[in-house]
Amino acid sequence: MKIGGVSIILILGIGNFVLLLFQLSSGLRWIKVPFNVHRKTGIALFVVAVIHATLAILAL
Repeated sequence: MKIGGVSIILILGIGNFVLLLFQLSSGLRWIKVPFNVHRKTGIALFVVAVIHATLAILAL
């Protein structure tokens, strides 16, 4: 499965990494965001990670 020649699994993996970096930096207060934003991005991280893992397992 590809979008524009790039694997969907790779795109979701990069998205996971970006969300993880945001969660880490906001949790350690390197950047100041409201708690609601931190919580919603945590939920988004979980959803994207589950989709990424499911597609990666099915690709085997």
